[in-house]
Amino acid sequence: MIDANSQFFATLTNVGMAKQANADALGVAWTFAQMGVGDANETDPIPSAAQTQLINERRRRPLNQVRVDPVNPAVIIAEQIIPADEGGWWIREIGLYDADGDLVAVANCAPSYKPVLSQGSGRTQVVRMNFIVASTGNITLKIDPAVVLATREYVDTRIIEELNKLDSKQSVRVATTANIVLAGLQTVDGVALAAGDRVLVKNQVVAKDNGIWLVAALAWKRAADAESNAEITSALLTSVEQGTTQADTRWQLVTDGAIVVGTTALTFQNVTQGFAPINSPALVNPTANTPAQFDSSLLLINGAFLKRRGVEFGDYTNYSASAVLTFADVGKVAAFASATSGAMVATLPTGVIPRGAVVEVVCGQGTVTVTAGGTDIIDAVNYVGNIAMGLGDTARFIRIGTLWRLVGGSVSLKYAGVMLGANWFTQPQFTGDKSLATCEFVMREKGGYSGFTALAASRSVTAADAGKLLWVSTPGMTLTLPTPVGLGFPQGISITVFATTVPMTIVTGAGATLNNAVGTVSSIVLLPGQSLTLVAIGTNGWQLVSSTSGLGTNADFAALLASSGWKNSPAGDVEQWGILPAIAANSSVLITFPKAFPANVFAVAPSPGATGAASPGVGYQNVSLTQVRFWNLSASAATLQGSWRAFGN
Repeated sequence: MIDANSQFFATLTNVGMAKQANADALGVAWTFAQMGVGDANETDPIPSAAQTQLINERRRRPLNQVRVDPVNPAVIIAEQIIPADEGGWWIREIGLYDADGDLVAVANCAPSYKPVLSQGSGRTQVVRMNFIVASTGNITLKIDPAVVLATREYVDTRIIEELNKLDSKQSVRVATTANIVLAGLQTVDGVALAAGDRVLVKNQVVAKDNGIWLVAALAWKRAADAESNAEITSALLTSVEQGTTQADTRWQLVTDGAIVVGTTALTFQNVTQGFAPINSPALVNPTANTPAQFDSSLLLINGAFLKRRGVEFGDYTNYSASAVLTFADVGKVAAFASATSGAMVATLPTGVIPRGAVVEVVCGQGTVTVTAGGTDIIDAVNYVGNIAMGLGDTARFIRIGTLWRLVGGSVSLKYAGVMLGANWFTQPQFTGDKSLATCEFVMREKGGYSGFTALAASRSVTAADAGKLLWVSTPGMTLTLPTPVGLGFPQGISITVFATTVPMTIVTGAGATLNNAVGTVSSIVLLPGQSLTLVAIGTNGWQLVSSTSGLGTNADFAALLASSGWKNSPAGDVEQWGILPAIAANSSVLITFPKAFPANVFAVAPSPGATGAASPGVGYQNVSLTQVRFWNLSASAATLQGSWRAFGN
């Protein structure tokens, strides 16, 4: 009795196992042909390998389908369809017969009654047997095309198989732009991919791996419509839906001949714009006669003619001395360079030369003067005459009648209005790169040094020091001043020197002079923390214009540093001092100040000398802007020699 513990299975019969072994050993084909069903005499049959026939066969017909299980290649699926007008019995056993009529596989199944239409109920029933074989290599899977009944699954599968063989494939989401690893979720052409996305892989280093693939979290696999030899053929087409660079493009497989998937290199070509039509083909390496120079007819032109016409320079000719250029130089580059000739002359071609002809002249070494030949002339913007070129200059001339017009090259900038007008951008303040400086930038930058240089050892000023702050931090350094003319300095160029924590000395070099506020000096010493600015004057002179080291020569800081002397201060104060001689008892002495006070005398302080004994006191009176009288306040003792100080303004 059939219940929940019943087992249903299929097995090869002994005859079937023997035939498979024979097919594998001898390499001969083995073909399944028919399927039989029976009711097992209303019993519950158990399939046996020893069976040679069904217990009670009710029907035997050709197979509707026989195929290898796509999931398990060791399993064969055999299928038969029983139409609605056959039946009236139970199906409990199934048998598979080969082309020789031998029962090679047998199976039991859950009882299923197959009605017939005359009973008032009819159905088309599918009977399917799955059985395992050791190998499918020599088994021929063949069905009779005269059998017209098929399952929907079979029909759907066959339709998909045939559709997959079409060259026009389902679109892909993205196409690769470089070699990638065919595994994992990744971003291709700017698109983050998800599992199941279709990708046209076309840039693999190993081209056999190109094709249409399905994205997966682990290893990718080829798409179902592009995974077999029958599905991947020359002229395969697919469209790309998304991507930064590949969106809305269409690609065609241009690999010709038989293709073996995973072995044959696959090459895809972008055919978004299509191919040239028949009446305008894409010519491959065509050749044509070169028309005569300056030809303006409707003749077909070629690359040689174009190069000579100046679309691209036809050649590059070197000249090491002055030369008269000819027709052969039209459309070419004439390069003049000579280490010995120095000044060279390039005479432009003359004669019947069509309008628009071009000659390019380059000065590679020395100088070149470009002149016109015969009665021709050369002109530029607001200029007529020869063109002077220096090292590295270029000049392009175009023919207009008997005129050669300068229309390009570096020397044309000399005559260009754009160079003369206020047409340029001013760089941000303090820009120190190699950008061009406008007048506005230069005027604005006058408030700062042109640079900063830390001096590490004694040396002479160089041209590179112009306008810079020279920073000294090495003890005992000497900075030598060459003549401004020797440095190439125009008048007014300045340098500033600052001694940080060490003293240093500035001296004049051969032929150079150095002037401060007082006169000419041969050297100046800067003490720690002092600075000075020197300006080039004349051809040989340097003028000290600002210095914290030479304040003594400044009227505000002037002084007479002697035993009787004075000093000024920027506030206008004047301090004076001198020797106070010995004064006899009850006597006085008149002292004249080293210099007259400008306006007032605020205080006078005598300091008489002293020994071990007490010294008499000294007073003063009769103070004027030029003199003061000091009195010995003792009537019996003389004072010793001392000093005095006076303060005023």
